[in-house]
Amino acid sequence: MAQVKSGDKINVHYIGKLTDGTLFDSSEGREPLAFQVGSGMVIKGFDEGVTGMIVGEKKTVHIPVADAYGEMDPNYLAVFKKEEIPSDIPYEVGMQLNMHQDGTGQVMPVSVVEVTETTITLDANHPLAGKDLIFDLELVSIG
Repeated sequence: MAQVKSGDKINVHYIGKLTDGTLFDSSEGREPLAFQVGSGMVIKGFDEGVTGMIVGEKKTVHIPVADAYGEMDPNYLAVFKKEEIPSDIPYEVGMQLNMHQDGTGQVMPVSVVEVTETTITLDANHPLAGKDLIFDLELVSIG
């Protein structure tokens, strides 16, 4: 039987959880995730987790922070004075906002992590940064 190797195009069903059991993503009820192994389309730990699997195999992989989305980067936190935020933009802790980067036209998703009387703190880290991840995998097909 063929085993998954770098360069293979595969389809895999997955359930992604945090170490406390919180579900953060799943292919359940959708088409399986299709990607090319080793191409950088998924996080390193996911690539490594599917490598060597055979069609129909199920397994659980534990992906440490370093092989997932990395550590939280304090440089991705920004504190703004409330008057710098347009008054028509609602915000509260936990909300997701889109922030336009000056001059580039790029939009960056950010989370509101703190609101004080005078400031709002935004976090541009990936929502799963700083977290170990667990994936239940099922290899559907190779090729």
